[in-house]
Amino acid sequence: QYLAQHSERPVPREDLLHKAWGYARHLEIETRTVDIHIARLRRKIEVDPKQPQQLLTVRNGGYRLLLEP
Repeated sequence: QYLAQHSERPVPREDLLHKAWGYARHLEIETRTVDIHIARLRRKIEVDPKQPQQLLTVRNGGYRLLLEP
């Protein structure tokens, strides 16, 4: 839901941890946790998860969900 609400821009991993999943900023949670969740989500929504067309990784930016019109 958070990715869909912010589909106009890439969402940094840290934002996903803190705003989407509610982890407190003072906790030392690895951003790799986000990568694992994104991979699982891609397996559910992408035709080919290895070549994503909807849930994109943005270099130095995080993730972006492309919504169809």
